[in-house]
Amino acid sequence: MSEEIQYNTLGEFWPFYLREHSNKFNRFLHFVGTSIALAWILSSIVFLNAWYLLGALFSGYLFAWIGHFFVEKNRPATFTYPVKSFLSDWRMFFYTITGQLGKELQKAGVK
Repeated sequence: MSEEIQYNTLGEFWPFYLREHSNKFNRFLHFVGTSIALAWILSSIVFLNAWYLLGALFSGYLFAWIGHFFVEKNRPATFTYPVKSFLSDWRMFFYTITGQLGKELQKAGVK
């Protein structure tokens, strides 16, 4: 039985997170889900309706989990590291829209 590595900080977790998202289509699905989630969050603020936040959670995780289970064929890090994974999803989204993701993937050893 192999021992699982523990990631204590977000900095330690980030390269692992990127390696778990090595498939470009999986990253695309994450981007779509996070974009839809952002639209739900903004709608929640504009229309003062907290129920829209459920749409944000559902859309964000639906696309991400499809990417993991059917494309990447790995277990979402959310199950082990929910907060670090959530924060890393937004970090990956930010790096994608700012054109910096390629550099981050390269540093993590993702081709």
